[in-house]
Amino acid sequence: EVQLVESGGGLVQPGGSLRLSCAASGFTFSSYAMSWVRQSPGKGFEWVSYTSRGGGTTYYADSVKGRFTISRDDAKNMLYLQMNSLKTEDTSVYYCATRGPYYSWWLANPDDFKYWGQGTLVIVSS
Repeated sequence: EVQLVESGGGLVQPGGSLRLSCAASGFTFSSYAMSWVRQSPGKGFEWVSYTSRGGGTTYYADSVKGRFTISRDDAKNMLYLQMNSLKTEDTSVYYCATRGPYYSWWLANPDDFKYWGQGTLVIVSS
């Protein structure tokens, strides 16, 4: 059974940091590109970041560039999102997802992905 399980969300003050984790199982994680996608309250899905197989290529949405860092540990089947300098507008449910070994890095909707996690809620508020 394929599973993507996100964790690490919570309540943080503006300017603070969080590290999200995504534990993958049931497929050959190292062979797959991976993405982080978020959905803010009352809004659609927004692509956040993408990492290629092996992590050699990464992309970020302009809204998070310079503040967020995506990484992966293929030995542990783990995907991470380090989020620094958090803003209130970063409040969202964050999902990890994948479509396969290669795919367009900007994909954001659940229907675009083969595997999709249950999400972890990040609230940025004072």
